Amino acid sequence: MSSSGSGLFNRGGGSGNQNTMRGLVSFIADLRNARARELEEKRINKELANIRSKFKQGGLSGYDKKKYVCKLLYIYILGWNVDFGHLEAVNLVSATKYSEKQIGYLAVTLFLHEEHELLHLVVNSIRKDLADINELNNCLALHAIANVGGKEMGEALAFDVHRLLISPTSKPFVKKKAALTLLRLYRKAPSIVQAEWAERIISIMDDTDMGVALSVTSLVMKLAQDDPDRYKGSYVKAAQRLQKVVVEHECAGDYYYYKVPCPWIQVKLLRLMQYFPPSDDSHVRALIRESLQKIMDNAMEAPKNVQQNNAQNAVLFEAINLTIHLDTEQELMMQISSRLGKFIQSRETNVRYLGLEAMTHLAARSENLDPIKKHQSIIVGSLRDRDISVRRQGLDLLYSMCDTTNAKPIVGELLKYLQTADYAIREEMVLKIAILTEKYATDIQWYVDISLRLIAMAGDHVSDEVWQRIIMIVTNNDELQIYAASNILEYLRAEQCHEMLVKIGSYLLGEFGHLIADSPKCSPIEQFMALQSKFNGSSPSTRAMMLSAFIKFVNLFPEIKPQLLQAFKTYSHTLDSELQQRACEYLTLATMPTDDLLRTVMDEMPPFPERASALLSRLHSRQHNTTDKRTWVAGGKDANKDITERNNTLKRTFSAGNQLDTTSAAQSPTKANGSRTPADELAGLDWGTEGKTPNFASADHLSPGWERGHARMLMVPEGILYEDGQIQVGVRSEYRGELGCIIMYFTNKSSFAINSFTTTLNNPSPDQIKIDVKSLPETTVQPSTQTQAMIMLEAKSVFTQAPTIRISWLAGALQALTLKLPLAVHKYLEPASLTADDFFKRWKQIGGPGPREAQRIFSGKDVAPVPTRRILEGFKWGVLDDVDPNVKNFVCASVLHTSQAGKIGCLVRLEPNAGNGMYRLTIRATDESVPQVLMEAMEKRLALGEAPFYPP
Repeated sequence: MSSSGSGLFNRGGGSGNQNTMRGLVSFIADLRNARARELEEKRINKELANIRSKFKQGGLSGYDKKKYVCKLLYIYILGWNVDFGHLEAVNLVSATKYSEKQIGYLAVTLFLHEEHELLHLVVNSIRKDLADINELNNCLALHAIANVGGKEMGEALAFDVHRLLISPTSKPFVKKKAALTLLRLYRKAPSIVQAEWAERIISIMDDTDMGVALSVTSLVMKLAQDDPDRYKGSYVKAAQRLQKVVVEHECAGDYYYYKVPCPWIQVKLLRLMQYFPPSDDSHVRALIRESLQKIMDNAMEAPKNVQQNNAQNAVLFEAINLTIHLDTEQELMMQISSRLGKFIQSRETNVRYLGLEAMTHLAARSENLDPIKKHQSIIVGSLRDRDISVRRQGLDLLYSMCDTTNAKPIVGELLKYLQTADYAIREEMVLKIAILTEKYATDIQWYVDISLRLIAMAGDHVSDEVWQRIIMIVTNNDELQIYAASNILEYLRAEQCHEMLVKIGSYLLGEFGHLIADSPKCSPIEQFMALQSKFNGSSPSTRAMMLSAFIKFVNLFPEIKPQLLQAFKTYSHTLDSELQQRACEYLTLATMPTDDLLRTVMDEMPPFPERASALLSRLHSRQHNTTDKRTWVAGGKDANKDITERNNTLKRTFSAGNQLDTTSAAQSPTKANGSRTPADELAGLDWGTEGKTPNFASADHLSPGWERGHARMLMVPEGILYEDGQIQVGVRSEYRGELGCIIMYFTNKSSFAINSFTTTLNNPSPDQIKIDVKSLPETTVQPSTQTQAMIMLEAKSVFTQAPTIRISWLAGALQALTLKLPLAVHKYLEPASLTADDFFKRWKQIGGPGPREAQRIFSGKDVAPVPTRRILEGFKWGVLDDVDPNVKNFVCASVLHTSQAGKIGCLVRLEPNAGNGMYRLTIRATDESVPQVLMEAMEKRLALGEAPFYPP
């Protein structure tokens, strides 16, 4: 430590002999040469006195301050108390020379803590260094914030740290430190990270520098654990980045670890995706499947050394956990089932542990436990492994894989192991044995036998919840009461009987002793004597339960009342005040002239109300908290029911608010071309509502100028949806039946590349429209080049709200657009051809005014035959010529295709009046939900006319 400290202190500053700081070197040499602690203490005290006097005199140069603070630091590092010089160290932070500033920051991080009174003095200096153009000063400030920054400092400097992270001018090593500093601050005070930063932070996961991507992924992983809805966009980013690293080997040479491409980011990406429900998009699933299969294939190759083996296994086991989490890749599941069987037999302790953990995860998620049961003997053997971590993990796996078919052998093995198990895990073992016995009991005798045997074997490690749960179950099940009462009496007769059994015996005999009173060796006096023999060796709380059992006996067994009264008299003189009072009250109650009050008070206890098992609550409270949250708990499918339901809820939220990727919020300057930037959209929003996550991909945040292209594309299959100075968004669509396909083309019109190109779909009608993404755009779009995304749309029923898409990219700052997809119900119309007779026949069959008809009269801009016909054909109506008696009228027929409602017949009669510029529009359909929806769209289009939406 002395050598490294001296080397650090020698860097930069001054000239000539000042670089060596000979005084410091001499001081360190003196301390090294001190042969006794007394000599070292004497030398340190002398130096401290000298430094104190120098500081009091004042007028020291920067070099002298640095030298004396270095000496104080060295003294502090050696373990001696330094109670002065802190202010001088703080002053060095604002020095102009790097070497002096470096020592100042080092002193701040060592001398001060996050609540130190001097810390607020350096906030302004740190802010100045964060804004400095010198990257080294940025890094010093970031280190200081990460090491000593608390909530107060974080709130003051978080925006500056975030600015360094997102700035396009920041060097990669500064971005890395900024991301990790934000992570450290977030762990101390989550409110420091603002909600509107989410989209911008997620976009940096696409950074070309692997170190930056790794650091930001660490930050996003923590943020996503606490707020998966806001950071759901990281799911697709993680899938894309993982595919590039694993399949395309897009990784800098410096980040290969023994031929494994950046295993650290692979592990983080795989774990990050486990915090979200599996995606419904076939393209995203294909990306993940390809990456997982490649990881599995790579693991088949025999590693050449231990380091490569460790790296491969780290990635492989995380890939196995993700595969189990997805629960859809059956081929991969079959592969991992066979591999896990080999892993749990490995000679390496770490591999055995990880194999057992992964198999526990599989048992917690899987409907079929047969692949795991094949290895039951090996798993039971892991209970006797030489490593306690493996033994504990083996216990978790046996607990998770247990069901009605293997409960008896597993519980039997656990009871055998309980006798020699480590004290550290005995209480947990008792809880799990008790839960399994209760959950999978096939007959009443087995439950009672195992429960009482468990307490007899490990009474000292049995929590109160265990014996209380036994009493509750016996009380609520009549068929258990006789057998349990007779069995507990046998335990009470033994010389050695654990106090837990005495408590159970006191309650059960007091309540159900009369049920066995006629059985051999179970007479009332024998029950009384069995309890009485355990009285002196029991604690006051157990004695109180025994007295309660005795007063119950007075009510049930009048023939032994004298012995019971004598017991109450004896214990009414005990020194314990609670027992004395109880004995006196029971004695009074038992000696009253009539038994009416006794019968009323000592009536049989009613059944306990049904409630959640306290054993499960106790077990879950013992789970150890780790840095990363686990997405499952040991205990099988039922134990993970709440987690599964929560994932399903998140999945419904994601399907309504995200298909391609996600958008939360961002900050960037307003664009000159008029499109809305994220900063514009944040204006006026109420961020104070707890739990509120604004969805900037929704229709509430459409960008200015979206209407013209959208209106045009509603009438034609392809064209330009949006265009500005930076980007052009083109669309080509095709519809067949209830299925539709939209291909979106994104062209970079600028002269520089745009990065982190992200598309976000928001589906406000997931029950009416099913969206499946078949391809994603490239994350980097070069100048004058194009990328595309393919979206499949299925009309399940009639819908009124069209999906919207959020497009964001990095071009210096973050830019973003929100557009409405050119999708409406009429896109699923198929023109039909009918004769005049067929048309009017069906027109009459549908009926007149009512829910299946909509009629309106309104003015139109172009009440002329040609534009009117073009609008009708743009709505995909089959215009029927020579059908209506009035040749100026239009009649049309089409079939609307939906997957759930089936085919819906739709008819239209349009009566234009060129004289007054009015339309009479009548729509009839076989489904009452259709006419009004089509009427709203057609009225708007006919009222506006054709000209604004078609270029000349």
